[in-house]
Amino acid sequence: MQPVATNFAAAGQPTFPKNAWYAAAWDSEIKRDLLPRTICNKKMVFYRTAEDKVVALEDACWHRLLPLSLGRLKGDEVVCGYHGLVYNAQGRCVHMPSQDTINPAAAVKSFPVIEAHRFVWVWPGDPALADPALVPDLHWNKDPHWAGDGKVIRAACDYRLVIDNLMDLTHETYIHQGSIGNDAVAESPFEANHGDRTAVVTRWMIDIEPPPFWRRQLGKTGNVDRWQIIHFQAPSTIAIDVGVAPTGTGAPQGDRAQGVSMWVINTITPETDKTCHYFWANVRDYRIDEQRWTTEIRDSITKVFREDELVLEAQQRAIDEHPDHKFYNLNIDAGSLWARRLIDRMVAAETTPPRATAAEPPEATAAEPPEAIAAE
Repeated sequence: MQPVATNFAAAGQPTFPKNAWYAAAWDSEIKRDLLPRTICNKKMVFYRTAEDKVVALEDACWHRLLPLSLGRLKGDEVVCGYHGLVYNAQGRCVHMPSQDTINPAAAVKSFPVIEAHRFVWVWPGDPALADPALVPDLHWNKDPHWAGDGKVIRAACDYRLVIDNLMDLTHETYIHQGSIGNDAVAESPFEANHGDRTAVVTRWMIDIEPPPFWRRQLGKTGNVDRWQIIHFQAPSTIAIDVGVAPTGTGAPQGDRAQGVSMWVINTITPETDKTCHYFWANVRDYRIDEQRWTTEIRDSITKVFREDELVLEAQQRAIDEHPDHKFYNLNIDAGSLWARRLIDRMVAAETTPPRATAAEPPEATAAEPPEAIAAE
């Protein structure tokens, strides 16, 4: 069939929804100090109160716009480093030097925050819509039956390029051949399905030679059955159920008892239109009391993700150099295409007049190559 070029976001249009929870930091990053971070093109400053509650304020003093992060904490209040205006945890100015009367307009925006799954989440959109039930489910990251760790990467690319990368793991064959990839990843069939806010890509690799990383994790010789089940939660969270078991021991039928399992936790937060904060962790259900194993796996995956980072940043530079280029999709792009469509629905819900109704897009399957995506 002849692909049709589709613009997912015209020039100047938003590429991310604001009414969503985004990971702002690992919980350990925010202390009794001022931490600046840009989220969805908004400059914010984070800190903890004496009662260990996280605060997120607009990082610009009402008076002369100096970033509040260049000031200091005084108790639970922020003192501007330029003229000494003081703001409480709700963003209200409570002191102005050399005067008794405080201008009632003197305030900075405060943002809803919540701590869950070892992350601090922030809601950059309408505070009235900040429902804690909408925080992405990454419970494995704090479940005592799972152990692991992770990091944050500041990547110089559109956050959706990271999502594309994670929704199509065939790239492991080519980028990560020496660690987690081999030919079986690209050659095995997969299924792609979706819901209103979710998409799932499932791939089983049966009776294959395990790549080096997985051979070490399993600690056994012989071929394996390997699985990759990718769970996308719009707009930007992906939890991947991965693992291997000795072939023929029942893993495809649901019995993983003789294998090893991991969840690869990924949540990507737009910083600007062309940069992002990529929070990731790997957690496992085996050898969970061995810190050495946790550190070794974290360090191994750090190297793997560095390979991805270099590719994605090079891709972003190429997109910037070829703004009119159209991306035409392969079967393997079904999952990433659905992820982008679900993101676009959220953006459209915030930017489209109420009477406008978007048509339901056609079903994307592995058998039918999706239509083209235009590079922004």
